[in-house]
Amino acid sequence: MPGHGYLADEHEVVEYRDMVVIIRDRVKAMLDAGATLAQVKAARITADYDTQYGANNGRWTTEMFVTAVYDSLTNVR
Repeated sequence: MPGHGYLADEHEVVEYRDMVVIIRDRVKAMLDAGATLAQVKAARITADYDTQYGANNGRWTTEMFVTAVYDSLTNVR
């Protein structure tokens, strides 16, 4: 919404996109090795991004994000 403050610049959008790709690749590697969703969550594959992007409560948590990535790669709906 214009006029409602700072949103993000191009660098921040690229940085976020890179994080999403890295997490996707980590989940994919674990899936290829036969890991379950519980194992992927236990591996804390987002740990290096948690301080910047992570959340333990609210409408969208880190655990929900990891589950969504896992589900998208296993075609679970």
